[in-house]
Amino acid sequence: MRVLFTVSSWPTQYAAMVPLGWAFQAAGHEVRVLCAPSQSAAVGRAGLVPVPVLAGMEEVLRLRLQYHAEAVTGVWPYPWLPPHPLTGERIERLDAFDAGHFDTVIAPELAESAARSFDAAVAHAREWQPDLVLHDPGSLEGLLAAKVLKIPSALCLWGPASPHDPEHMRIVPTDHSGSFTRYGLGTFDLTMIERVVDPNPPSLKVPVEAERLPVRYVPYNGGGPAPAWTARPPEGPRVVVTWSTALSTVSGPDSYLLPRIVAALDGLDCEVVLTATARDVAALGAVPARVRVAEHLPLAAVLPGCAAVVHHGGSGSSLTAMWAGVPQFIATFASEQQITGERVAATGAALHVPGHLADETAIRAGVERLLDDSTHTSSAARLRTEIAETPTPAALVDRLEALATAD
Repeated sequence: MRVLFTVSSWPTQYAAMVPLGWAFQAAGHEVRVLCAPSQSAAVGRAGLVPVPVLAGMEEVLRLRLQYHAEAVTGVWPYPWLPPHPLTGERIERLDAFDAGHFDTVIAPELAESAARSFDAAVAHAREWQPDLVLHDPGSLEGLLAAKVLKIPSALCLWGPASPHDPEHMRIVPTDHSGSFTRYGLGTFDLTMIERVVDPNPPSLKVPVEAERLPVRYVPYNGGGPAPAWTARPPEGPRVVVTWSTALSTVSGPDSYLLPRIVAALDGLDCEVVLTATARDVAALGAVPARVRVAEHLPLAAVLPGCAAVVHHGGSGSSLTAMWAGVPQFIATFASEQQITGERVAATGAALHVPGHLADETAIRAGVERLLDDSTHTSSAARLRTEIAETPTPAALVDRLEALATAD
């Protein structure tokens, strides 16, 4: 059987799909991943076959435009303005972004690029003739290709956020290119998504208005090495601090919370492990003696056995913490991360604080509460059990194979 994946231009968004790709390959199926050229190396490092033919709007721009629109409509919750959508620079007024120029000059060019991306996906699908298509929420090219070829498809969630969340939090892009209409399918709407692969534990109650296909979350946090010390159980409480690879790029400089987190945890009776990008680590300067810095350390290698984890609400961080059964302190700076924080906190396995309220006092008090209150540890353990009881990617392969080969 041939299985076609299509993914967005943001590697952490499709990371949850990687183990499913492995499972298809291990079952003897052919797998190809349509991606942007910028993702070819990342897909290849994951052990999958990239086909770098997709284009369209970069996720960074899409997200910044979404945040600017939230500010215009009054749902942006932070006391500062989102960054300029095109430059990422701090702005003092919303009209510093010339929306009219963008709509008349830049948007049409992006729509043409998106149309070429959709066409490339359909063309490759027609030539390769897959039996099944899987795509992440940010890559509608896969859905269109499956509809044109009249073969089954499924959207693969990357975390607790869903296409069926409120409109301003939507993680599925708008088809500004009109490609679904060009191929005779009518205007794109969410009812075209017939199946959703869901790696979230049931307690999160992620809304899905389609056939839900549960799958066990298997961590893929990139290909970084695991230092030898990660094999040894910590001698005392260990708190992991992990931060986004590009949060400041997307959400602006006010979202750079690492110095505040490190200062808040200084003096706590625990070991602190900090994993972040080289740029973010360098911006920290000197760190306290009890802070162990490890760049690009895979979370799955360090979280088991830890007492708590502090992060920004990224899907990979949240799901990996749930997989490891570790309580979470989540400080969020965007709508998608906000809904992740709220959903995990609702289970009792996390504390969620909007980023602008996460001062040193709130961070320290929150982590102390996670360390001292066993109810959060119990709730995190329950989520870990739910994940372990969910069908594996291999079991989902069997189900999807039956779907693709049905008469």
